[in-house]
Amino acid sequence: MNPEFWHKRWQEKRIGFNQSAVNPLLTEYIDHLDLAAGSRIFVPLCGKSIDMVWLAAQGYDVVGVELVETAVQEFFAEQNIQPIVSQHAENPVIKRYQGQLVDGDEQRTITLWVVDIFALTSTDIGIIDAIYDKAALIALPADMRPDYSEQIRKVSDNAPQLLITLDYDQSKKEGPPFSINGEQLQQYYGSHYQLCELASEPASIGSAPDLKVTEHIWLLK
Repeated sequence: MNPEFWHKRWQEKRIGFNQSAVNPLLTEYIDHLDLAAGSRIFVPLCGKSIDMVWLAAQGYDVVGVELVETAVQEFFAEQNIQPIVSQHAENPVIKRYQGQLVDGDEQRTITLWVVDIFALTSTDIGIIDAIYDKAALIALPADMRPDYSEQIRKVSDNAPQLLITLDYDQSKKEGPPFSINGEQLQQYYGSHYQLCELASEPASIGSAPDLKVTEHIWLLK
């Protein structure tokens, strides 16, 4: 899966993966990360997810990475946040959008990097206290997931994760989103994390409404 795939999806507005409501599994299970106020949460392949707004409103700073600059621009425009845009000191192709979400007397920072996630380093994004992966792992085909999981561990220094996966009969639909079961997840992360399934519930995929899908949320520590 190459970058052009995602650029085309955003250009054609085929972004059914972008939800209009905050993911209820996030709001119900975020406390399992046991985070202090002011913690920094990393959201890989973030798109323009409003889950980031919710996280910031809970008192966390958010760091996201997104390949498509249009998605990042739309996020800040839709949230009425004027970001500061800067280029990476060593690679001007990489951009950083940073803005402040003001909620009463509270102000939280949302930093979104426009770059292929494999080009980021831990030095770029700074200290990460936790990861929220709703749409990254399931967006990647099987041959990319081992490298992705390794990169996530590197840039976050093995920070705990709240991870959402989908499980369905892959033969009945081409991804993304891709089906990932517990055994596969163990292969990607089991050597470095303890995996705990917090919940599962029926779900649906817009492009395949009749497909039987189960959504799972995992705690990786």
